[in-house]
Amino acid sequence: MDIKIEYTKNPAVKPDETKLGFGKYFTDHMFIMDYDKKNGWHDARIVPFSNLSLHPACTVFHYGAEIFEGLKAYRKADGSVQLFRPTENIKRMNNSADRLCMPKLDEKDALEALLRFVSIEQDWVPNSHGTSLYLRPFMIGVDEKLGVHAIDKAMYMIIASPVGSYYDKGIDPVSIMIETEDVRAVRGGTGYAKCGGNYAASTRAGARAEEKGFSQVLWLDGVERKYIEEVGAMNVMFKINGEIVTPELSGSILPGITRKSCIELLKNKGYSVSERKLSIDELLGSMENGTLEEAWGCGTAAVVSPIGELEYNNKRYTVNGGKIGEITHYLYDTLTGIQWGDIPDHMNWTVPVPKNK
Repeated sequence: MDIKIEYTKNPAVKPDETKLGFGKYFTDHMFIMDYDKKNGWHDARIVPFSNLSLHPACTVFHYGAEIFEGLKAYRKADGSVQLFRPTENIKRMNNSADRLCMPKLDEKDALEALLRFVSIEQDWVPNSHGTSLYLRPFMIGVDEKLGVHAIDKAMYMIIASPVGSYYDKGIDPVSIMIETEDVRAVRGGTGYAKCGGNYAASTRAGARAEEKGFSQVLWLDGVERKYIEEVGAMNVMFKINGEIVTPELSGSILPGITRKSCIELLKNKGYSVSERKLSIDELLGSMENGTLEEAWGCGTAAVVSPIGELEYNNKRYTVNGGKIGEITHYLYDTLTGIQWGDIPDHMNWTVPVPKNK
């Protein structure tokens, strides 16, 4: 893959690693590649980070022609940098592209572009414990006409941001409100795709939850309004009477890479893991009779986020005494240990980033 590189002449001052937050700072460069039906993907380049100039009629503005991914680069103790399961992100992005009638990426080229970009930006991968370089690949439709149609012209980009913990309180248990009014997605819709419209549709419920002091909302299905789906920007898992349960991928739930990794780790550890429908009645019953032992969200941004409290119809339930559970702790320690290279990667999930030549 021929990637043209233009280095910045004005490198930015790197931020204080103790005050990174999430997605507030950006690295010196960005990757861009263009697509049209005649030439396919072409003109791959890494250029100085800057604003974009787009035609006002671009389909991304009017019809939400946009998909994206999120993954991280991690600094190991020896100073080297690695990625965590990047091919899974590329495959999921192609699934999203298929759903939104956008052009797919060649998996080999997409991985090469990602590794080359991170190689150039690897000085931006922070060193402090719990920090990483968040990578945001995304694709937008740039057809310059207002008719509704499949995408004929697109732009693929990668930007990066050094980040700390997704939540201000780090690994501390969070409070979650079970949403009863809005829905995030329905089967047959775009729920399994990682596209901006899904997140825009979730912000009203998220804002209501935040006003009440909750960190996220827990979504119910959009048809029967009785089955658990996912938490805000994460998948969700529960330990009920010894069984680990996570909602099945029915087409309205994002197939999370951290979710997949958690399931594989737990099964390898000998735990019983069920991917099935979980009704709100079953979950409420388990909270009332004390069989709900643990609950946690899982996703790239937060890795694993223990749930200490759930609220439904103004009634609050405490989970595991508001403390981090044993399995939640195991998953967090194992995933972050593999990601930062603190423990051996027996799952062969990590991909080393070559040093910039």
